[in-house]
Amino acid sequence: MQRRGFLKAAVVGAGSVALSFTLGHRALAYPAKSGPSPYGDLLAADGNGLMLPQGFTSRVIARTGELVPGTGHVWHGAPDGGACFADGSGWIYVSNAELGNGAGGVSAVKFDAAGNITGAYPILSGTTDNCAGGASPWNTWISCEEFDKGLCWETDPWGVKPAVSHEAMGQFNHEAAAFDTGRNVVYLTEDEPDGGFYRYTPTVWGDLSAGRLQVLTTDLTWADVKPKGQKCRKQVKNMMRFDGGEGAYYRNDICYFTTKGDDKVWAYNAATNQLATVYDDDTTGNAPLTGVDNITGDPHVGDLFVAEDGGDMEICVITPDDVVAPFVRIVGQDDSEIAGVAFDPAGTRMYFSSQNGTTGTDDGGITYEVTGPFRRSL
Repeated sequence: MQRRGFLKAAVVGAGSVALSFTLGHRALAYPAKSGPSPYGDLLAADGNGLMLPQGFTSRVIARTGELVPGTGHVWHGAPDGGACFADGSGWIYVSNAELGNGAGGVSAVKFDAAGNITGAYPILSGTTDNCAGGASPWNTWISCEEFDKGLCWETDPWGVKPAVSHEAMGQFNHEAAAFDTGRNVVYLTEDEPDGGFYRYTPTVWGDLSAGRLQVLTTDLTWADVKPKGQKCRKQVKNMMRFDGGEGAYYRNDICYFTTKGDDKVWAYNAATNQLATVYDDDTTGNAPLTGVDNITGDPHVGDLFVAEDGGDMEICVITPDDVVAPFVRIVGQDDSEIAGVAFDPAGTRMYFSSQNGTTGTDDGGITYEVTGPFRRSL
């Protein structure tokens, strides 16, 4: 199904106003509408089943159940959220395994400066439904468990330090984490039809073991919640409810996060305490982005990249000049979702996974790398 057309922009919350995202460099788009991609049209699918713009190429770096090329590590099933970390002149890509009943965890792939794979290894095991998460400013990966008593696990991308869980960050259907380094807080999304948008303030920045957990209310204040016991989303009567919280990404005072139940991208402006709807596909049914899920940003020009769970199996770009358009489409994998979208430190390579691949099952996951002329200036 092709989905194109104009988008609707809206603002929500008492006293909120439209956020301007046409401020130039490193500002993200609002209000977004469908239009031509800055990267051009998608070409026919390549040998890996990816439709990409002119000048971009792809490779498969891992497949579920197979050895990562050049290593002795077997790649996990149901690859989900991920991130990249600088490693000298190279980098590391970490990937969650969204597998239930203690079969989940996180694996890592290490690359040298030329992009060659030099190693792969597990950094967390024995956990459940590791969905999304977030990279901390001190170079750890927070892997979030997506089940009723799910926890946030702090992991070491190098696999040296043991992973630890942080109950103070709450027990709930965790999805993503985004770090606000200006205020020393962590924003958390919850994958429930009536989920909350949370803020965690560590007692000591850099140590997530203790802190204060709060949830956003309908009057845009933050109310304290207990991290365990009564369900977090049931503790505050006027909690603002979001329909299936998914990815989260922070930049320049704003936390962008997505909700899959209503296919929206939100923006919480911490500096002005405002909440706005950046993207909403509830228009004529022809919006270019459906199944809104993972989200990340380009490190150079401020483009926002949003992955689809289903839909056309696309990653769409939302630009600072208010355009939303497809950047990549995976063909022949309609029973899957795209997850783990992340850039290498230089911003020249994008990583992501098709969670169920061509089989439509947890053992069909494929993890890709896309290389090409990503924008470095507007």
